[in-house]
Amino acid sequence: MPGCDVPPTAAPSPARMYDYYLGGKDNFAVDREAAERALSVVPHGRHIARSNRNFLTHAVKLMAERGISQFIDLGAGIPTSPNVHETARAADPRARVVYVDNDPIVTCHNDALLANGRNGILALEADIRRPHGILASEDFCDLIDFSRPVGVLFVAVLHFIPEEDDPQGSVAAFTRLMAPGSYLALSHITSDRTEPDVIATIHDAYRTASAPAVFRTSDQVRQFFNGLNLIDPLVDVSDWYAPGNIRPPGPRALRFLAGIATKP
Repeated sequence: MPGCDVPPTAAPSPARMYDYYLGGKDNFAVDREAAERALSVVPHGRHIARSNRNFLTHAVKLMAERGISQFIDLGAGIPTSPNVHETARAADPRARVVYVDNDPIVTCHNDALLANGRNGILALEADIRRPHGILASEDFCDLIDFSRPVGVLFVAVLHFIPEEDDPQGSVAAFTRLMAPGSYLALSHITSDRTEPDVIATIHDAYRTASAPAVFRTSDQVRQFFNGLNLIDPLVDVSDWYAPGNIRPPGPRALRFLAGIATKP
């Protein structure tokens, strides 16, 4: 990973593990070992990761086609094409995007890719467990105007935040500020109809990582959308109608819910 000064013996990172699931090369042996433990009980884990990525790009396209021109990608992860700004700017070349992640290697890659802070795209190293620090950032405020509708993305990130760190509060800090007509897109693993041995193995795979894996019920996931109107009911991310999605064969070892909502 040229230019990214992160020791190869560091703890597994959810962002780098996700990069491995997607077939990327920006990961270390420690990430691959942890990811393979999770894949041992979720044979279609790579398919789920691709379906989740398809959901992200579909959500951004939907929002952009409905007039959203500013986006906040929280827990952005290592850049994967097509990314949020590529998708948004296909509809509006002036779209503004802020990528937020607390993993320094993510910011390093985004800095190199985006020529950081120029052309209306920013990579911000910050922790979504402390949303008010993000919202108070001068660079963030230079790009995002909450008096206009905004697209907020919490895709495959809240299940790395335990209850004691108040993930509901993190989401609410953004949804409270969103102007009417704004959108929230969110995906999250669920314990509903996920086998106990799968949950246990995934917990173990992320036990030494920089963030734990936290399963929530579908009702708990739905609570993140409080005060908003879901466009469609929450569905498994592999069943989402995003172009390119193909349902995996056989039973689902892991369920991964996704939804898009708008602020009335």
